[in-house]
Amino acid sequence: MKNLCLALLLVLFFVSCNNHKKENKLSIAKNIANAHGFENWKNVSEVAFNFNGKRHWIWNPKTNAVTYTKDTITLNYNRSNIDSTVIQIDRAFINDKFWLLIPFQLVWDDGLEISNPTKVEAPISKDSLNKITLTYSNIGGYTPGDAYDLFFDDTYLIKEWIFRKGNSTTPSLINTFENYKDFKGIKIALDHKNEDGNWNLKFSDVKITLKQ
Repeated sequence: MKNLCLALLLVLFFVSCNNHKKENKLSIAKNIANAHGFENWKNVSEVAFNFNGKRHWIWNPKTNAVTYTKDTITLNYNRSNIDSTVIQIDRAFINDKFWLLIPFQLVWDDGLEISNPTKVEAPISKDSLNKITLTYSNIGGYTPGDAYDLFFDDTYLIKEWIFRKGNSTTPSLINTFENYKDFKGIKIALDHKNEDGNWNLKFSDVKITLKQ
């Protein structure tokens, strides 16, 4: 009987520890999202932005309607009904939206594993920052299996990241998150520079519209 009770206590202990770790990771994700204004997202009816001077998007998150503009081409489609004619455009949209709203993707995305936070030296600034690793499932999505190391300060604001394609140990891209601007309570980093500063992925023409 003693052995049975001990075994039950050990099971309960390990379950409790696993639940605590899971709740801690979810708490980190929510804290990062909220630091970037996630509590205001419920009021957003439309997001417009230009990705690196290449593509302009207008997205209605309530209806999933998307408008894509590049040069003289404009295309309207709905993410709830995607066919082969727009899949490449949608792939670009998902990529660009991910860059724009990565703090919110932490709570939106399924099939995402989030590591426990550690304190490390950031790769570019060399500042002491918090780090978590995001690892996507090998199933589903346009880029399954990718991994991201996010570096954030004690206010949970993202400062840098490392992208590792296919969860490779070798970084595919390292860049900053800077020039944060507040758009109706949503904080967005408009510049993403590499270590040398000779490359910068920029967002422009950002507009957040609130529902009436």
